[in-house]
Amino acid sequence: MSGRVLRSFSRVLALALVAIVPAALAAQSSAKPADDSPSKWDIFVGYSYIAPRGYIETPIDGVGTVNVPYNAIAAGAQLSIARYFNEYVGAEFVGDVHLQSESEPGGWTTPKDDISGGSLGLIARYPTADVTPFVHALVGADVVGGPYWQTDTFGPALTAGGGLDYGTGLFHHHLAIRLFEADYQFIHVDYGNVNEGGRANINAIRLSAGFVYHIGGQLPPPPVTLACSASPAWVYPGDPVTVTATAGELNPKLTPVYTWAGTGVTGNGSTATVATGALAGGVYTVKGEVKEGPKPGQTADCSASFTVKAFEPPTISCSARPSTLLPGDTSTITAVGVSPQNRPLTYSYSATAGTITGTGTTAAFSSTGAPTGTVGITCSVSDDKGQSATANTSLTITAPYVKPVPRTQALCSISFTKNERMPTRVDNEAKACLDQVSEALKSDSTATLVVVGESTATEKAKTAKEEVAAKKNKHLEVEEFAAQRAVNTKAYLVEEANGIDASRIVVREGTTDGKTVEDYLVPSGATFDADVPGTVGVDEAAVKPIARKALHKTVVHHTAKAKAAK
Repeated sequence: MSGRVLRSFSRVLALALVAIVPAALAAQSSAKPADDSPSKWDIFVGYSYIAPRGYIETPIDGVGTVNVPYNAIAAGAQLSIARYFNEYVGAEFVGDVHLQSESEPGGWTTPKDDISGGSLGLIARYPTADVTPFVHALVGADVVGGPYWQTDTFGPALTAGGGLDYGTGLFHHHLAIRLFEADYQFIHVDYGNVNEGGRANINAIRLSAGFVYHIGGQLPPPPVTLACSASPAWVYPGDPVTVTATAGELNPKLTPVYTWAGTGVTGNGSTATVATGALAGGVYTVKGEVKEGPKPGQTADCSASFTVKAFEPPTISCSARPSTLLPGDTSTITAVGVSPQNRPLTYSYSATAGTITGTGTTAAFSSTGAPTGTVGITCSVSDDKGQSATANTSLTITAPYVKPVPRTQALCSISFTKNERMPTRVDNEAKACLDQVSEALKSDSTATLVVVGESTATEKAKTAKEEVAAKKNKHLEVEEFAAQRAVNTKAYLVEEANGIDASRIVVREGTTDGKTVEDYLVPSGATFDADVPGTVGVDEAAVKPIARKALHKTVVHHTAKAKAAK
């Protein structure tokens, strides 16, 4: 009987192993160990003890029905394979073998028990850092033996139970100890209705312990990563750019394959180069990809950007030396051009007047033919890329110096209003003015003085009347008020003001209404009549100066008698 049981169980177990174990091993080989991730496959091997409670109701001819009980079986082993769909739930196959002693009896009342079988069902667990409790529910079939005349017979089996696994950390946390597994089983077996028949309804408690080996992990293998960087970050057209890819999580057993894409990009390894000579200014992106197999997670891509800067235009400064010149003179124009990228430069010049020649950093300007005033100069520079810049300066063409024409200067004037009896006499109050006039003549030895006498309308009328009367009486004197004042002033300057040379003083008569004399300093080259029109010369032969005498005061003696008479 035991041989039949063992052969039957072996067939079931072999089929399960053939179907499940290769898949579990394949899962392990395709996934990297995930020590901190719950396993995908659990394989348990251990010792198993079963305690059936029940009996076989066996019909015996001539005797009736005999109830033969089952005994506990201490010799057993158990194998289970669980495949988890996620961290908590999975499917499980459990196979067990429990064999009682198969020695020949002691009669038909001594059962020769053996209970072995296989079941499939669901398993649920709650993994923690150290322990993992689990429960499962299974449906299957067990082959059960009865008294020696019953053959091993299959019957349906229902299993429910749970247990506790303890993680050891061994083999990179792959090995755990199943501290216990406790299952309840209900098994029904029908042996038939003859002497070797009967029915058995078995309620069994199965206890197991052993080792669990974890395979795979719930977390997917870390995906391949790829990072790209471009160096330098910016260039001018024509400068090289290198893009470097750095891959992570590659399988060292596989050879990665890199591909690159982008304008002007070449490369087939972890680095690529970019030809920028034909690129315009702007931002460009290079894309890279690494592959190490056809499955998802085994490829990664990246991108890196760099900037192509357009060539910067040149700059220029411009200056003229000298910046002020006379007609016909020349000036040197100097231009200083700078190209930020040291491109070759070409210079040119222009002027708003005159002529300018030169093609280098200096040019010559000629003012010949240019009018006086400001002349604008433009300095231009261009590089071999067609970019240009200009700067402006200016210079001034001045007319030759012409000495200014001297002009008559008005000095002070003298009033003759205080002495009614001697209206042409130069009094002491005129001294301040005449001293000023004397100093002006001394400071400019080439200048002359014009003294212009004026008279009032009343005086002019009196003179005119006397001139009419003098025509009838040639001995009658005509009083020339304006001329006399001018002649008397000249006499004072010549005789009393430090001896001014009479030849430097000209006397004239004006038309202004007033009892005054105006004094004018006429520098050499000045024209008095042009500066002070409307005066006429005085005939000094006819009008003679009146001697300047001291004035006598009239003293009135007031006696008491005279006061009384009044």
